Amino acid sequence: MTTNEIIKKLFIAFSKKDEEEFYRLAEELINLEKRKKHNIVAKELKEALYATSNIRINSNRRFKTDVPIPRDNDTGFPLLELRRYNHAWEELILSTKTDYALKQIVLGFKSHEILATYNLKPKNKILFCGMPGTGKTFSAQVISSYLGIPLVYVNFEAIISSYLGETATNLKKVFDFISNGVWIVLFDEVDIIGKNRDDQHETGEIKRVVNNFLQMLDNFEGDSLIIASTNHPHILDPAIWRRFDEVINFELPDRSERVSLLKLYLKPIKKEKDINIELIAEETEEFSPSDLKSMCRDAITHAIINERESITISDLRYSLDRFKERLALRTD
Repeated sequence: MTTNEIIKKLFIAFSKKDEEEFYRLAEELINLEKRKKHNIVAKELKEALYATSNIRINSNRRFKTDVPIPRDNDTGFPLLELRRYNHAWEELILSTKTDYALKQIVLGFKSHEILATYNLKPKNKILFCGMPGTGKTFSAQVISSYLGIPLVYVNFEAIISSYLGETATNLKKVFDFISNGVWIVLFDEVDIIGKNRDDQHETGEIKRVVNNFLQMLDNFEGDSLIIASTNHPHILDPAIWRRFDEVINFELPDRSERVSLLKLYLKPIKKEKDINIELIAEETEEFSPSDLKSMCRDAITHAIINERESITISDLRYSLDRFKERLALRTD
C-alpha cells in the first residue's frame, strides 16, 4: 500500500474505533517510512503512537511498561534491562536459510491465535549459535524492532551471586517478570548458566544453577519469545538443546553477503570511483559482519579526520590491513 492508502485506512479504523486495525496500520506506516530510509520520521511516529499509553497492542497481546525491574537482593543491581530499538529488517544481512528461519519465527509469533485453533503453539524458545559478531544479538534487536516489542536483556553478571541459592532466586525473579506480559527476551551468552553438568571443573553451585535454569525453561508457559545465544555451543549441557523449539546457526557471511554488508556500512559517505567493493569482499573472507562494520567505520573515520569528504581506496586499504592484523592475532 502507498502512504496515502494507509492514512485513509487509518482514518477509517479510527472512525470505527477498531483499535487493533488502527495500530496495525500505524505500524505498517512506520515500517513503510523505514523502508524509505526515513528513520527519523519513523522513530517520531512510533514515539507519538505510544506516547500516551503504557500498553502495547500486538494481536490482542499486551505488555506493561510500568512493572518494577527485579533486582539482586544483596547488591541491588537490576537483573535485566528493557531496551527499545528501531532497526529495519533490511539492515539484517544473513544467509537466505538463516533469514528465512528468523522470519518463520516472527510469523509464528504473530500467528499465535490461528495456531491455537489447531491446538498448536508458535516456537517461543529459540537458541542462536555462532561465532562472535555473526549477528545473533543484532537479530534479536531487529525482531524486537519489527514486532514493536521491547527487548528484555538479561544481565547475567547481576544474576550470578556469591551467595548459595541466591542465583536460583534471581533466575526465578527474571522468569516471573517475563511471564507477566509479552516480551522479546535475550539470554545473551547463555553458556554462563548452561554449562555441561558433567564438566569436572565446574562447581556444585553451577550445576545447581543449570538444573534450575532447565526447570524454569520447562515450566515457562508465558507468551514471551525467549532467545538464548551462545558463542560456544560445544560447552552447553546436552539437556539444554532439548529445551529449545528451534536452533539457528549463524555463519560467517559469504562473498555476496559481504558485498551487501560493505555497501550498507559505507553508505553514510561518498565513495571515490576507484573503490571496488567486489574486490574488498574477496579479501574479507574470514570477516564477520561485526568485523566488516568496524572496518568500514574505521575507514570512514580515517577519511574524515584527514579532511576528505569522500572515502578513497587508500582509506579502505588502510583499515583492511589493520583489521587483517587484528584477525591474525585473534586466531593465532
